This record gives sequence, C-alpha cells and structure tokens, in this order.
Amino acid sequence: MTLDFLALPKAEVHVHLEGCFELDDIVRLAAESGEPLPRPRERLMAFGEGLSEFLEFLDWTCGLVRTRGQLVAIAHGFARRMAASGTGYADAIINPTHWPHWRRDIAGLIAGLDEGFAAAERDGLPPVGLCISLLRTQSAEEALELVGLLTALRHPRVVALSIDGNEAATGRTGPRFAEAFRRAGAAGLKRTVHAGESSGPDGVRDAVELLGADRIDHGVRAIEDPAVIELLAERRIPLGICPTSNVTIGVFPSLARHPIDRLRRAGVPVSINTDDPALLGVRLEDEYAGCAAAFGWGAEEVRGIARTSIEASFAPPATKEQLLAALATW
Repeated sequence: MTLDFLALPKAEVHVHLEGCFELDDIVRLAAESGEPLPRPRERLMAFGEGLSEFLEFLDWTCGLVRTRGQLVAIAHGFARRMAASGTGYADAIINPTHWPHWRRDIAGLIAGLDEGFAAAERDGLPPVGLCISLLRTQSAEEALELVGLLTALRHPRVVALSIDGNEAATGRTGPRFAEAFRRAGAAGLKRTVHAGESSGPDGVRDAVELLGADRIDHGVRAIEDPAVIELLAERRIPLGICPTSNVTIGVFPSLARHPIDRLRRAGVPVSINTDDPALLGVRLEDEYAGCAAAFGWGAEEVRGIARTSIEASFAPPATKEQLLAALATW
C-alpha cells in the first residue's frame, strides 16, 4: 500500500518563519531594498560553514523586510506553503532579534504578520499561531522585557514564548531565562524550547526542569542519556524533530542514523517538522516519506506521529478536534 503523505492530516510545530523565504522572494526583497546578494544567486542557499553561517544568513534575509506590506506578504506566503504540503495548522517560530527593522517595534511585527495570516485564513488557507522567540545571547532583563510586552499585548495570534539560538556557542542558559519562562507560563503562554541540537541531553533536562517546556524543539540528543529519555517519556514532553535539518547541520551523519525512531519506540512523543524549509529545500510531506522509508514505518506509525503533531501543537481545541477526526479516516 502506498501512503499519501500529502493528504495526511497533520500539524507542523517546529518551523521558523525566517527560514521560509523562497529564493525568488529573497532576490526580489534584496532588489527592493537596494542590497547586493552576499553571493551569486545559484549559491545563495549553500551553507558550507554550518549553523553559524546559517544564522547569519537569516539575519541578512530578515533585514530586507522593512514594510508592513512585506510582512503581510510573507505571512500569506507561509500559509500557502503550509497548504501545499497538506498541513492543517502550524506553530510558526519568529525571533525578533533576526529582524533589525522590527526589533524596537515587536508589536508592529506581530500586527503585520497577523494581518497576513488573517487574510490567508479568509482565503481558506490553514491557521497559524506565533511562537515569539528569545535568542540565547540575550540577557535575563531582555527576556523579562519581552514577556512583559507579550503579556501586555495579549495578542490572540501569539500562542507561546520560545527560545532558540546556538547552544554550543552560548553554553548553559536555562538558569538565566527561568524567571521569564515562569512568568510566561503564569500569563497563560505556552512554552517551547530549542534544546538538544547543538547542546547535549543536559540542555533537554534544563528545558524541562528549569524552563517548564510544554514542547521541545529538536531534543534529539536526549538519545545520549537514558535518564533524559525516561524523563521525556514519563512527562509526555513532545519533541518537534526536524530530521533533514539535523543531518544538514551535521548533528547526525545520515537519516538512517537519526534517533527519531529509537526515541519513538522508547515512548517519547515525537513529531516530524521542517525547521527552515525554504533554506533547506525540504517539504513536510517528503520528510514523512523519507522517515517512513528509512525506518520501515507503516500507516499505524505514521498516523501516530501525525497525531502527536496535532496534539503537541498550540492550536485551538476545535482545530485539533477537526484535524484528529480527519486523521482517524486517513
């Protein structure tokens, strides 16, 4: 039996808006801004120096976005990309530190994106929630300031506080941000944490025990510590895993060596995601197909992972119910 991964009802819970700029969009935005491309168009998406070069490119790309109209177009384009992959809902991560023209106007950044997402929903495209992310190099004071802003805004589009960035470069940061995440949780925001990618399993433990993570982005290096695997399984903390991204960045040498299936079989809730799909050249349905082929998954295993993606999302209950009902008949 051939599985139809495009028709599979699913959510995406680990995707960065910054990584969804198509090549043509980047070239157009650069021309509109009068900015030269950092390298020839045919090599624009080549990242030979790993995560640090990748993050620098994100900053440059987002720096091209300078008007509300551009934000609206980006949000609408993101929803179209979701629909083209058969995704019924997404939690989109956005880190204001990557957007130089909006760092001092985060409310304006959210409003512009919300306008685009709302227009997309009116056009019949899937709904999107925003996870506003801290960067690990920020201070505790900056983190508290962001949480205060989000709490004051109470914008319905914002569903969570997130944190991302290169853990290998910053070292342990859980204690620094614990109070901000505590306040976010108390204010009703969900909490999602990048951990266990460039850091080892200790970063995953900190995400759970210090930051109160409702969900962990990546988390794959938990595989190195049976006690952390047990912690995730017992507390049912879902991992938003991005297999191709992990292989591309060099966390694992190949998909066949990726631990997603071992984590799944150990009882850890796992979902499949794209991370930065346009920059990595991946599609969500292809990520499912690749994992199913690599690990011998049938319909039951695929359905279980899609169910986790929906249940682990921060979608409204009605949206979850609709997607789960559709999944039951897939």
